[in-house]
Amino acid sequence: MSSKRLTRSREHNIIAGVMGGIADYLGWSPFKVRLLFIIVSSVSAAVPGILVYLILWFLMPMAEE
Repeated sequence: MSSKRLTRSREHNIIAGVMGGIADYLGWSPFKVRLLFIIVSSVSAAVPGILVYLILWFLMPMAEE
């Protein structure tokens, strides 16, 4: 039984691979995860999306090659 880890993607990266890593972890399309993140970030005034992205960038380790 293999355990999945939440890591930044090397394959599906545009900036840092954060959304690609989340998509890989969930088994979703990277495009859909990015679109959902943009929509939620635009609608939410409480937590700016860029701040969440930066925090995830520093907390998520890069996927192994």
